[in-house]
Amino acid sequence: MSTTRAVEAVFRIESARIIAGVARIVRDVGIAEELAQDALVTALEQWPVDGIPDRPGAWLMATAKHRAIDLVRRKETYARKLAEVGRTLEDVPAPEEPADPQDIDDDLLRLVFTACHPVLATDARIALTLRLVGGLTTQEIARAHLSAEPTVAQRIVRAKRTLAKAAVPFEVPYGTDREQRLASVLEVIYLIFNEGYAATAGEDLVRPALCEDALRLARVLTGLMPGEPEVHGLCALLEFQASRIATRTDPDGEPVLLADQNRARWNRLLIRRGVDALHRAGSGPYSLQAAIAGCHAAAVRYEDTDWTAIAALYGRLVQLIPSPVIELNRAVAVSMAEGPAAALPLVDALTEEPALRSYHLLPSVRGDLLERLGRGPEARAEFLRAASLTRNARERDLLRRRADAL
Repeated sequence: MSTTRAVEAVFRIESARIIAGVARIVRDVGIAEELAQDALVTALEQWPVDGIPDRPGAWLMATAKHRAIDLVRRKETYARKLAEVGRTLEDVPAPEEPADPQDIDDDLLRLVFTACHPVLATDARIALTLRLVGGLTTQEIARAHLSAEPTVAQRIVRAKRTLAKAAVPFEVPYGTDREQRLASVLEVIYLIFNEGYAATAGEDLVRPALCEDALRLARVLTGLMPGEPEVHGLCALLEFQASRIATRTDPDGEPVLLADQNRARWNRLLIRRGVDALHRAGSGPYSLQAAIAGCHAAAVRYEDTDWTAIAALYGRLVQLIPSPVIELNRAVAVSMAEGPAAALPLVDALTEEPALRSYHLLPSVRGDLLERLGRGPEARAEFLRAASLTRNARERDLLRRRADAL
């Protein structure tokens, strides 16, 4: 791997922690992101000459923090700012590692709650948090929300300006203020995990670091808000999904379908944690999705999966949050419970849905149903269409192989 690629890879993994750590100093998420980018530029200049440091993430964090402190010192209100951020900033040695994991969680959680402030519209909160915490590109965020990229980019820029203008504090709020932001916080944690579980673009199907961050944040939230059933529902869902990550790809990084995964390698500890969290969950959207994931986790073999229960749970879920994506997932479950002929009309009804026009999983699912019905040429055309729509190289290769097999 070239030095430039190494820098970019490290930054992608560490950017959320760096932005969160710097935001604690400058109290402005927009400036914090700029300073993190400055640290990246410095690394691109220095690492090819000096070599990659032993702890590249800590190097980037220290560089960004030093720039933040220099910025604070240049302010006319330096003395007051310095008192606010603590005397320890007088001399900030480069840490060998980012702080204790619990502190990392706190900073990331502060960043999430700050970006989810009620002063922002809901769509702006989600887009900004996915950008800052998830490190997602505008393209990836647009895909997650089935939105146009320019629209997402404008939301992010306006959101940072609004937070700065309103002087929103960098903190985890309490009481009713925390509750008002909870729905947005849960959604962004969910979407960050999803991007790690099935990457929108790039060479890798899975980005485990994103999944780990999202799961850690969900666990911290259960401690902060133990009386919120949906917090436990989200945590249960992520525990169940994380238990399968190691089996989603083969040693070469190629996708492994659910039916072909080695269930003996599913992480039983995470499944037990998921079951425990599910017992504290309720009947909201995340809790229902957790129950679906729990059905998969409970099946010793793929053939033992209770698809009838899963189809029923998806039916309840789509009533709570009408969504063409959820309806597509319900159709898959119906196909397994009742056969592909019962599911194909459900999928065909979604083909005119504007939000799914560029959604590669729609033709992928349709191709699978057609293949199972023995309609090979039609199935092949659907797989090729799905391959043309996805921006993930591993998924594209899998879809093309399925098309070639027909």
